[in-house]
Amino acid sequence: MRDWRYHLCQMSHHTRNLHDHPHDARGFVDAVAAACELRGLRLTPLRLRVLELIADTPKPVKAYELLDRLKDERSGAAPPTVYRALDFLLENHFIHKLESINAFVGCHHPNELHQVPFLICDECSAAIEICDERVARLLGEQARERGFRPRSQTLEVRGLCSGCALAGDGGAGSET
Repeated sequence: MRDWRYHLCQMSHHTRNLHDHPHDARGFVDAVAAACELRGLRLTPLRLRVLELIADTPKPVKAYELLDRLKDERSGAAPPTVYRALDFLLENHFIHKLESINAFVGCHHPNELHQVPFLICDECSAAIEICDERVARLLGEQARERGFRPRSQTLEVRGLCSGCALAGDGGAGSET
């Protein structure tokens, strides 16, 4: 059996750059539950519910939005309980935090330890995970060549998704 920590996202050369992830909330939650069982992690009912709320939301979700949804179900829900659940999910690489918008999305590869860049739409808030290990590897190499010891990577590109760019002329000529 493969050690989950060393299983990297590997795709064929032809599909690497256009690797999209369908929104399958139940499949994602099931994959995380299986990963927890495999790794001996405790997926408590609260952690599971926070995960389900993130999975059910097709766009990035903020911690206080999660708290508001939890309060509808659990009268005792408080910020520390949500943040503890988020910390568990982040530490175990089941979700990603989008730093520039302070929001969370599910990780499309919960059994893989990886750093991924995101494309974030300024209009509709869509977050597109770019599953291409070359980007993270290049950033790491560049850092090491300069004597820098990276602890983590956050790469977020802000702009307009293809749908929003087509819907308006705001995307015309905005390439960098």
